[in-house]
Amino acid sequence: METKIKLRVQGLTNSQIQSGAYALILAEENGARRIPIIVGTAEAQSIAIALERITPPRPLTHDLFATFSQAFGVHLREVFIYKFEEGIFYSELLFDDGVNQVRLDSRTSDAIAIALRVKCGIYTTPEIVQECGVVLEEVSPTEVMEEEDDLLGMEPEDIKDEKLLKKWLSLLDKEDLIDRFNEAITKENYEYAKMYKDEITRRKEEEETL
Repeated sequence: METKIKLRVQGLTNSQIQSGAYALILAEENGARRIPIIVGTAEAQSIAIALERITPPRPLTHDLFATFSQAFGVHLREVFIYKFEEGIFYSELLFDDGVNQVRLDSRTSDAIAIALRVKCGIYTTPEIVQECGVVLEEVSPTEVMEEEDDLLGMEPEDIKDEKLLKKWLSLLDKEDLIDRFNEAITKENYEYAKMYKDEITRRKEEEETL
């Protein structure tokens, strides 16, 4: 029986290699290795929408594909990244209608965008994890605390990186967040008010799911 390693989507980040592209980070489910896959802007947007559980006003292509297959009783059972060659990851989709199983070739970015929508497993081979996987450098708790203290000492206008801005918002205590929201409303700074309101809403929704 073929050995497979299960992966989970850890997130997206700007590609340091290709301008205008993104790196999709897949994490080994029971390990420390991470596999970065370069994807285009449209694919990254579709993956991000699925990760954030956002429902677009009109269905995207990946939404339509998932809805179409499910409407006819065809279920995506797994995504399998089976080959890495000349910098390209090759994937296949395993479909099952209850009687027959069919494997279809797919671009990896499309396969993962669909998998996130139907909540099926993503797998790869030990060889690909060995060749492409990287272990991120561990950061000590002390270093994390120092970094967070430095970030808390900043104001939003000083933070140009969107990822850092989200982290800064997550570090604010609830009372400070509400005070900043009210102050932004008073000063008619509606851009900041929306930013604080979104963070308050995010925390509320997170608490409701616990």
